[in-house]
Amino acid sequence: MAITFDPYDYIIRLEARIIGIEPAVTRTLELPRDLNFAQLHEVLQAAFGWTDSHLHQFTLGGLIVGAPEVIEDENYGPRVLEATEIRLRDLSFPYGATPSLEITYDYDFGDNWKHLLILRPTQPVDGVKYPRCIEGKRGCPPEDVGGTGGYTQFLEAWLDPHHEDHKANRQWAGRKFEPEGFDLDATNKAIIRAMRAARGGYRFRSSRSS
Repeated sequence: MAITFDPYDYIIRLEARIIGIEPAVTRTLELPRDLNFAQLHEVLQAAFGWTDSHLHQFTLGGLIVGAPEVIEDENYGPRVLEATEIRLRDLSFPYGATPSLEITYDYDFGDNWKHLLILRPTQPVDGVKYPRCIEGKRGCPPEDVGGTGGYTQFLEAWLDPHHEDHKANRQWAGRKFEPEGFDLDATNKAIIRAMRAARGGYRFRSSRSS
């Protein structure tokens, strides 16, 4: 029996990939459609293992979404839309058998980590709590490693015991770093903690007001 798609009862399946790294570092998430973009930022940070130590923004077509008070420059650049005021349900998906949208998520304007996000509406599953991660590949690069180029050089030294920077890179990255590692259970626990701490918005605002 075919399942009829209800346009008013769906979740978002989001496939996220860090651009410029091969093999790819990916996460597949399932998200409630009432999630706002500040919460989406928190979910992405937790899912990949970033530490939310740098600025970020989403790009939806020609629109920039994020925290205006920290990234908007009144003398330069476009207006930044408030992330808590835009939700996934506000997105319009094109008509078709498999409608999808592509947006970008930039994290750390220095290292310039760009994430391609592909969003598709899909049916929710009874009894499942969202948001959640359902799949992932490879570990997240360390913070401040120097972007995709720096990460490539870092891995060369990290993997080669004869490299002159091998020991220093191992010490700097710490024992928990594993470039091929991904723990689904730990990732979902991190998402739950982030959502609780964010209180419906950004964690940095919640901690500042508490």
